[in-house]
Amino acid sequence: MNIEPALAALAAALHGEGPAVELSAGPDGSPVVELVETPGVGDAAVVVRTSGSTGTPKATVLTVDALAASSMATALALKGEGQWLLALPVQFVAGLQVLVRSLFAGTRPWAMDLRGGFTPEAFTAAALELTDRIRFTSLVPTQLQRLLDTPSADTLAALHRFDAVLLGGAPASRGLLAAARDAGVRVVTTYGSAETCGGCVYDGVPLDGVEVKLGADGRILLGGPVVAAGYLDAPALTAETFVEEDGVRWYRTNDLGELDAAGRLTVLGRADDVVITGGVKVSAAHVQAELEKLDGVLAAFVAGVPSAEWGQALAAYVAVADRSPDGIAAFTARASWAQVLGRLAPKTVLAAGELLMLPNGKPDRLGMTVRLDALHQGK
Repeated sequence: MNIEPALAALAAALHGEGPAVELSAGPDGSPVVELVETPGVGDAAVVVRTSGSTGTPKATVLTVDALAASSMATALALKGEGQWLLALPVQFVAGLQVLVRSLFAGTRPWAMDLRGGFTPEAFTAAALELTDRIRFTSLVPTQLQRLLDTPSADTLAALHRFDAVLLGGAPASRGLLAAARDAGVRVVTTYGSAETCGGCVYDGVPLDGVEVKLGADGRILLGGPVVAAGYLDAPALTAETFVEEDGVRWYRTNDLGELDAAGRLTVLGRADDVVITGGVKVSAAHVQAELEKLDGVLAAFVAGVPSAEWGQALAAYVAVADRSPDGIAAFTARASWAQVLGRLAPKTVLAAGELLMLPNGKPDRLGMTVRLDALHQGK
């Protein structure tokens, strides 16, 4: 995959020698560079789209200073600037940041071949091309799960060579994190978004310069120099989402959280994931977590769907370890797990080999909700 044109365009933008850059993926996965005018933001370097997991993607404008602050804070948290392996699509912030961090560090990133999708074999082959002693990569949970499913000795050896594997984009299940620990993989969980130059909270701890607080409604607010300038050509949405208080620029997330006495953040789920079913408020994130504790469950997604009887009904899209037709049918039949969950048991369940995913590796919440709604209404 040829990433040289993208690196050149990004380097020019970061040095203030060209307009902002937006990247997309070409037919072979190589970055396609588009130069974007950003009226009113003189030091804009990058325009990156949000994932669009719940609707239309937004064009987020990131400045040179924000990206520099993010790269510096990342290097401090990881205790070094090393060589990065690009294993994610470049049009999303986690993939883009692999290139940006490499430019700030003066190191040569290596891109894996994604033409055949993400496979353990392609990842392992790319990892073997890295030459620096200090090595990093960014993955989403689905990718790490594939790497740890009956891994080859070469894949495990490649994973062990990374000083850190940043894991973000979606919540990682306890089982996946435990499997990574048992395999000796140095995983760092990250929390953030395109609006914060990607992950800005590592293992619950804000990066240097990043501030975290909770709003009156329990929503997480992220502040500091990594926060975006706003959304391109969307002043009303920018004013609604970003705010400045006491010299700090804050991004209002749509996630609920808790902060312990030491300031460590726990993300509880989306603010809009509360399902009112039969007059009772139920957290979809809580039901999802309970499902993911069950034997044989790799990952789950829970949503509320319209119901004539309940107003809303809990529905679950579940990725199961036994991907055979018999295994999927057995789980869907609602046997022992329904008794374990009791009143939290979803009314509708769609079991499959894996969740529906967006190109950036995040769960396709909208796509799965549509399928669950169709299945529920067809009952």
